[in-house]
Amino acid sequence: MATLDPKTMKDWEIAEAAEAGMRKIGAIADELGITEDELYPYGHYIGKVDYISVLDRLKDRPDGKYIDVTAITPTPLGEGKTTTTMGLVEGLGKIGKRVTGGIRQPSGGPTFNIKGSAAGGGLAQCIPLSEFSLGLTGDIDAINNAHNLAMVALTSRIQHEFNYGDKFLARRNLERLNIDPRNPAMGWTIDFSAQALREIIIGIGDKMDGFMMKSGFQITVSSEVMAILAVAKDLADLRARLGKMVVGYSKSGKPVSADDLEVGGAMTALMHKAINPNLMQTLEGQPVFVHAGPFANIAIGQSSIVADRLALKLSDYHVTESGFGADIGFEKFWNLKCRFSGLVPNAAVIVCTVRALKMHGGGPRVVPGKELAEEYTKPNVGLVEQGTENLVAHIETVKKSGIQPVVCINHFYTDSDDEVVAIRRVAESAGARVALSKHWEKGGEGAVELAEAVVEACEEKPRFDFLYSLDLPIKERIAVLAREVYGADGVSYTPEAEEKLAAIAEDPEAKKLGTCMVKTHLSLSHDPAIKGRPKGWTLPISDILTYRGAGFLVPVAGGIKLMPGTSSDPAFRKIDVDTATGKVRGLF
Repeated sequence: MATLDPKTMKDWEIAEAAEAGMRKIGAIADELGITEDELYPYGHYIGKVDYISVLDRLKDRPDGKYIDVTAITPTPLGEGKTTTTMGLVEGLGKIGKRVTGGIRQPSGGPTFNIKGSAAGGGLAQCIPLSEFSLGLTGDIDAINNAHNLAMVALTSRIQHEFNYGDKFLARRNLERLNIDPRNPAMGWTIDFSAQALREIIIGIGDKMDGFMMKSGFQITVSSEVMAILAVAKDLADLRARLGKMVVGYSKSGKPVSADDLEVGGAMTALMHKAINPNLMQTLEGQPVFVHAGPFANIAIGQSSIVADRLALKLSDYHVTESGFGADIGFEKFWNLKCRFSGLVPNAAVIVCTVRALKMHGGGPRVVPGKELAEEYTKPNVGLVEQGTENLVAHIETVKKSGIQPVVCINHFYTDSDDEVVAIRRVAESAGARVALSKHWEKGGEGAVELAEAVVEACEEKPRFDFLYSLDLPIKERIAVLAREVYGADGVSYTPEAEEKLAAIAEDPEAKKLGTCMVKTHLSLSHDPAIKGRPKGWTLPISDILTYRGAGFLVPVAGGIKLMPGTSSDPAFRKIDVDTATGKVRGLF
């Protein structure tokens, strides 16, 4: 490890060098207490774990400590949340704790676009990097296929009912669903950032080519199928949730589900292996469960409940990650994931960087692909202090859950001691523990202070409670989230959103669903351009989506798109394969 220098080496170069000394996945599983029959190897260094067998065998074993990693509002570059998760796992391993990590599988969209993979960075990574970044064991492919099979069922049913009517229905012993082609509940999925597919027309041709209608694509990891994988408790729960997915609506406005289309069983068949979590490792050989996917700004953005339940039985400390800042990822971890799982967390780590605090303090715009302004690489305590109001907002959010917050100052080697002191002073005054961590530069050794602070926080008994009751009407829940988490003065609604809220109020099943907000991750507000801790603003809700399978009502704030776009300088330009060795180069 001493020969790996993140200051001079790219992440993929570090990963490639470290992979030469990787532990075999069978050895990692054996050390965790997973039997040979419970591990399904995918090559030498990755495996899926039979969660049913493990959970049944260890049902009487007490759970370990449960830790969530979240962050302040990030710059567009991200502030190293996954890097910190991997670093904390390495740090806990360094101080002798039996530890597991839990992260999400990266999406092909960011991997080939601006953000890159989601394996961490420097000396705090999940490996093997290429396999992690390029499909892993096929879970996202399964999600893509299950989602699109539901759309095949919907569009073919529209075509056959329209073209052949009662004759077709009688021959197949089917009831007329009378699906409205102008009101589908979803489109198609592809796991790339493909802005050209956001809006399309399908069925062009004669009647054998389908029914002509407007449609479109969303990125696969934003699919309700992904959300279902993240929150399902077991295979039976997965099957029930997939069957409840609303794929379209009848002309009278009645929801048409996957089970109405008789496709829920086939969707589950495509997903039945994907529900088993993937087992990988950190650069230092600690076990990491990789399951479900990202995008907490437009989805739930959590690693799975199944993976967390599994890891908590196998380890004394389990570190999971929730997407983006505490206003989005942690809020969904708190009020959705924990509500569904029944698990009570012991601590939450809030990742912050000097860079992001300077941005929130009024620093120049941070643009991916462009060199950082000198304000971000030279000491400027004043900018940091002005930006700490954003950090305080996230500390207050975590404290409202009753969980112990630990602020991790994710150290960049350009940070000054005076800037670090300023962050410590503010965070401690706000009631959080604080730890400086140099895991990117030094791996587990650099994360010992963070690991010790987290162990200390876990010794305090959490006073955990949800922010709202499911008995609270959806409109009041949105108001609570807007006021208590985002800091808004109020909420406004479009006529379309008001119409959907009225329908939800009349639907006993819908009004008991959880609330999964869709909001930008780049601001506490709905507007990504507004930094710091915005005051005197109103949260605009433009639409309310219903994910009956996942169990969510999804209020949409701002102009979020379910399909990101590819930039003018995408990451795929730098990715290639060494044809002599077969190794992938250029991932980051």
